[in-house]
Amino acid sequence: MANRGIIALLILLAVAAVVLAMSAFTVRETELAIKFRFGEIVKADYEPGLHFMIPMINNVRKFDKRVVTRNYPAEQFLTSEGKILRIDFYIKWRVIDPSDYYQATAGGNEEIAASRLGEIVKDGLKGVIARRTIQQVVSAERAELIGEVLKLADVSTRELGLALVDVRVKRIDLPEEVSDSVFDRMRQDFARQAKQLRAEGEENAEKLRAEADRQRTEIIAEAYREAQIIRGEGDARSAEIYAKAYSRNPEFYSFYRSLQAYRDAIGTESDVLVISPDSEFFKYFNRATRR
Repeated sequence: MANRGIIALLILLAVAAVVLAMSAFTVRETELAIKFRFGEIVKADYEPGLHFMIPMINNVRKFDKRVVTRNYPAEQFLTSEGKILRIDFYIKWRVIDPSDYYQATAGGNEEIAASRLGEIVKDGLKGVIARRTIQQVVSAERAELIGEVLKLADVSTRELGLALVDVRVKRIDLPEEVSDSVFDRMRQDFARQAKQLRAEGEENAEKLRAEADRQRTEIIAEAYREAQIIRGEGDARSAEIYAKAYSRNPEFYSFYRSLQAYRDAIGTESDVLVISPDSEFFKYFNRATRR
């Protein structure tokens, strides 16, 4: 009897362990989960961690909520001129609402989700490109173009339980008959912009040169004025010193000035003076002779 009791207890524990294992499930940080009751969704907002369900009554589906990248083959789009462009692009998206995603994609089929999302983005691109010329599409800022596509596709994407993370244009092919004319127009545009920038640069350079010349003239004029003032002050000081020296000994001052005149006027072989010997110029020579 005792052995039968132990065996029954072990069987009961084993069954309990199996039931517990079937009842528990975990949701990772990178996952979203849905719980069903007889095929009907009853909960879809699980936080990461350990959760429980009733075996045989409930079952759980999990979906990866990380970003998915899908490349799409080249598609043809019409511009406002009626010209055809071939555009390659890729899409980045992720699941944000597992309940809507499950119902909109036949049970969470990623291929169906990628196909429907591709059609939504294509429609957005068609609408954006249809309002632009070839030149505007080729030369426009990609961020502006993609921003419009994301805005147009946002509502439809959320109805699928998805968030459109990014759309990128990989390549734009022009029809052969318009490629040359488009590139010629682009070259002319860039040449015009370059010419305008050069003209503006030359204008700025002329303004800078004129300003530099004006400042140079002002600096030179100011320096000349200060030099003249200093020179005048020096001449006045020199005259004052000469006047004081002359007033102390007029005879010596007259003699000194005469010596300076002799030195400046006489001293080279080519010096020729036509002057009377008894002139005032030779007064100190005449005095020395008389002595």
